[in-house]
Amino acid sequence: MDRSRPLPYLDAHCHLDFARNGRVLGDAAACAGVRALSATVTPAGYERARALFAGCPAVLVGLGLHPWWVADGSCGEAEVARFGELAESVRFIGEIGLDFATRHDGTQEAQTAAFERAVRAGVTGGKVVTLHAVNAADEVLDVLERFECTADNACILHWFSGSNDALVRAVRLGCYFSVNPRMLATKRGRAYAKAVPADRLVVETDWPPEACGDVSFSEWTGLLRQTVEGLVELRGEDIVARMEQTAREVFDAPAPGAGMEAVAQ
Repeated sequence: MDRSRPLPYLDAHCHLDFARNGRVLGDAAACAGVRALSATVTPAGYERARALFAGCPAVLVGLGLHPWWVADGSCGEAEVARFGELAESVRFIGEIGLDFATRHDGTQEAQTAAFERAVRAGVTGGKVVTLHAVNAADEVLDVLERFECTADNACILHWFSGSNDALVRAVRLGCYFSVNPRMLATKRGRAYAKAVPADRLVVETDWPPEACGDVSFSEWTGLLRQTVEGLVELRGEDIVARMEQTAREVFDAPAPGAGMEAVAQ
């Protein structure tokens, strides 16, 4: 890995609030010139993360309703309703979506209902949305298409693993794609990262993967560099500048219709 390469401008999908020293990581990111979208998994988690990263310009916080938490019952009616209340004033939404992996059998209907409600409440124009779609890419795209979400929102499929047909459909709908090292470790993931239009790619880490103790800033930034190096190998050096331009266009553009609180994040 080329340690002399500057860090990417932005991590488009991570979970800094999972780390016990998340605020330390956010402050270090600000010093290093790195920004991050820290996706949350529940409305309560969003409110905690918003407080944790208040005054930290490097960290944008997404309002989440993760399908795993819907599937296991942690996010029921009250949490879905709270998501809707909070969504009015935020610009960054995520992580939301669907996960139809075998271990979530029997929850597809509940997940879909919660996801549709989240989309109706939160993906209302000028939003940046990071989406989870495991064994459910077509179903997620069905919802995005039904509600015309990609018309005036930036919808980012994180760690895309659907079919080739779903990839083509997502590109046609106007979706973006965030790529991480684990995606690039698979043959299909590399093929997808190479096939996506250059102006639809951004970098992510999806790190840390779960609630944990203190973690190192160098581990996080190492994953960012690893992702960029993998994409350069696939796409050539020009992809770096293009991804940074895309990240700025998506994350720094004015958000029509977003609340003042969201703009200030």
